[in-house]
Amino acid sequence: MLAGQDLGDIPADDRQFAIDLGLVCRHPAGGLVIANPIYREVPPRMLAGGPRDALPLIAPTWLNEAGELLPDALLETFLKFWRQHGQPLLKSASYHEIAPHLVLMAFLHRVGNGGGTLEREYAIASRRMDLCLRYSEVTIGIELKVWRDGRPDPLSAGLEQIDAYLAGLGLGWGWLIIFDQREGLPDISERTTTDAAETTSGRQITVIRG
Repeated sequence: MLAGQDLGDIPADDRQFAIDLGLVCRHPAGGLVIANPIYREVPPRMLAGGPRDALPLIAPTWLNEAGELLPDALLETFLKFWRQHGQPLLKSASYHEIAPHLVLMAFLHRVGNGGGTLEREYAIASRRMDLCLRYSEVTIGIELKVWRDGRPDPLSAGLEQIDAYLAGLGLGWGWLIIFDQREGLPDISERTTTDAAETTSGRQITVIRG
């Protein structure tokens, strides 16, 4: 669910066990969903514990002297962090399928601990995770996609999805992060790039590929 993938061949007893625990429930429109907002926060926080503990010391260069969040500075800090530490940190995550999600959330938790909040939206078969970082007067909407072997480039779908997500947040700009997990790629330090894009409704998107 965190990765937005189909459940696949998960035994019925396992699914029922999660329902009996009250972690998930069956939505009237179909499919499983997280049972309540508290449980939507708890699993990713727990799973991101390994990457969070493995994070290096990061100076809060994304804040100005008044303690206000600077989105451009935050992006630059993340890119530097990801190029230097992304490869080993991915190995510290418990589940390979959601390793990039967990590392990114661990980094953003470090940012939010200074006075912000991190909200998440995820669902089965959506093939994405939506993150909303709120820090005082600044709100950043982030769409997270993963490019896997046998799948097309998720850029087009990602731009459509983040457009809808930002519309719900009332924002005119955001970040689309595409983690490329296909086989045979160069090191993260070499393949991490940024580019500018625009949605069909005119929202300005920074596309980060890593």
